[in-house]
Amino acid sequence: MTDIVPIRRALISVSDKTGLVPFAQALVSRGVEILSTGGSAKALRDAGVAVVEVSEHTGFPEILDGRVKTLVPQIHGGILGRRDLPEHVAQMAQHKIAPIDLVAVNLYPFEATVAKGAAYEDCVENIDIGGPALIRAAAKNHDFVTVLTEPGQYQTVLEQFQADGGTTLALRRLLAGEAYARTAAYDAAIAAWFAEQREETFPNRFAFSGSLRQTLRYGENPHQQAAFYVSGNDPRRGIATATQVQGKELSYNNLNDTDAAYECVAEFDHPAVVIVKHANPCGVATGSSLADAWDRALRCDPTSAFGGIVAVNRLLDAAAAEKIAMLFTEVIIAPDADEAAKAILARKKNLRLLLTGGLPNPAAPGMTFRSVSGGFLAQTRDAGRIMPQQLKVVTKRAPTETELADLIFAFRVCKHVKSNAIVYVKDGATVGVGAGQMSRVDSARIAAWKSAEAAKAAGLATPLAQGSVVASDAFFPFADGLEAAVAAGATAVIQPGGSIRDEEVIAAADAAGIAMVLTGMRHFRH
Repeated sequence: MTDIVPIRRALISVSDKTGLVPFAQALVSRGVEILSTGGSAKALRDAGVAVVEVSEHTGFPEILDGRVKTLVPQIHGGILGRRDLPEHVAQMAQHKIAPIDLVAVNLYPFEATVAKGAAYEDCVENIDIGGPALIRAAAKNHDFVTVLTEPGQYQTVLEQFQADGGTTLALRRLLAGEAYARTAAYDAAIAAWFAEQREETFPNRFAFSGSLRQTLRYGENPHQQAAFYVSGNDPRRGIATATQVQGKELSYNNLNDTDAAYECVAEFDHPAVVIVKHANPCGVATGSSLADAWDRALRCDPTSAFGGIVAVNRLLDAAAAEKIAMLFTEVIIAPDADEAAKAILARKKNLRLLLTGGLPNPAAPGMTFRSVSGGFLAQTRDAGRIMPQQLKVVTKRAPTETELADLIFAFRVCKHVKSNAIVYVKDGATVGVGAGQMSRVDSARIAAWKSAEAAKAAGLATPLAQGSVVASDAFFPFADGLEAAVAAGATAVIQPGGSIRDEEVIAAADAAGIAMVLTGMRHFRH
């Protein structure tokens, strides 16, 4: 078998016509016959490129409103016939099947049609049949056929063709693998759409795909490899839609932490800032402006904020940018930034600035995944949001209006803190965060200790948690966790409830004279 396979005849049928004409012109200039269909043939003819219609080549017309164009033996035989088997060559000659050496096909825009909210019938009509069949046939017979599935591959093939008069087996194998990945992703999108039409969250077979955005320097640790893939069927605003305006290349940990920060900051309607370190918020606040929110968020844990990730939920302005730039920060993510803010941050050449064009909807449905040995876990996104009217007051004292607003704020932050999570909040800002402890009482004590340390850093004699409210992401299994929060200065508590010792915990709250509300919803985050 010869490694270099010449290209004498090419079949081109593309929905995305980017680069189509110069690609075809280059092939024709080297004596390649072009077969094409429909819109592709018209675009080439209009550009003066010699084209043979597939129906003319096969002697069989397009039928069924174009649903059947290339699904005929003269085409698939020309692609699938093995040139090294005499019986294949003889059968092709007997049936007047001409070999096809290159197939350039990209598929009907099914994903884009679904994304724009098209009607059911339009989505079905944009399920390509002939295209995947051509691609898969060409990829299977890659010993003899070159297959292209996107315009970005044209130049590589042309360069090799012009240099060697054909393509190498190594390139054909590479393109074949990419072809099967494309049809797999296409079928995954179709399967997901059908499951959505059936309102079936967990189908018997679950397929998902992603497109490589970038290969990362390493993973969580230098000895791990990593890459960032973008899902084509999730319109959620965030790191996948972000444009990096400046700064060093993003790392695996940068991306993970930035996503955590942006999901958290989207929870709030007023100007908000979230500072994240190692995927946990170490400062969250709303304010009259982003600059005000930054000051309040930073006060919670200025030590941990160093080298952290900052997310804002408004257009980043110069006042906020100036303040943030005073602290070493790895990444800032925002819906947008004004020119003055960009100029200020440009002085910090290593700082990454990401602009997403919008905020994720914290209440939107979606799926999350985690790998386990031999498979993966899938669950719906934690889109739960508690409103004041859903809360159940279980203590003798009800929370004040101010306490109630802080309780809602604290519980929304708690949703984004690793379990076991305890969050102290005062006046719309976190004043202590305890994350990821095996014991809930330890989380309460750590958060209180951080509150005291932050107060010392600010030159205050009283811990920040004094007079705060406290949120717990899950129920208190014993009263000791609540008692630790009371000792820290909390005056009201929000928690899901549901422990067999709820009455004991409620009694402890009443004994301390604090208010307690139950949500009936927990926010574990592992």
